[in-house]
Amino acid sequence: MSIESVKSHFKKWDREGDVMEFETSSATVNEAAETIGVTPARIAKTLSFRGEGENAILVVAAGDAKVDNKKFRQMFGFKARMLSAEDVLEQTGHAIGGVCPFGLANDLDVFLDVSMKRFESLFPACGSANSAIELKLAELFEYSGAKDWVDVCKAWEEGQNEEAAVGKAVDGF
Repeated sequence: MSIESVKSHFKKWDREGDVMEFETSSATVNEAAETIGVTPARIAKTLSFRGEGENAILVVAAGDAKVDNKKFRQMFGFKARMLSAEDVLEQTGHAIGGVCPFGLANDLDVFLDVSMKRFESLFPACGSANSAIELKLAELFEYSGAKDWVDVCKAWEEGQNEEAAVGKAVDGF
């Protein structure tokens, strides 16, 4: 089971008990935000793309960010092509709705998008359509084994200050 591989992954840091499981779905950004009680921007969504070789690459971005094809091509040197649901499951070991950069079936390159840097913490999924964990940026970087921070998204900058203020107000920071 996918969530079990994620919990096992978090044992290295004694954080498996911090994985939250919900009665309601957290499969989409909006469902996760509503279930957790945060602004959608604070949901860390994991996007799966075809890499240059056999393995996919993962980009984790803020919930309100959209991939900018031009930025993606400039960063990685190839076109952004999302994986099919079957390929996502095969590559990550997680089904759509629970995809995360933890407890992966394959050793994939993970990149974190700068769209998340406006928040102190975010909520990535944990391998199922009804789970999440709250992580600080440094923890997300470490636990995901990220290779680097990248700037491959758009559409989040317009509301950057507003979203950060809302995120802090909602969560009491």
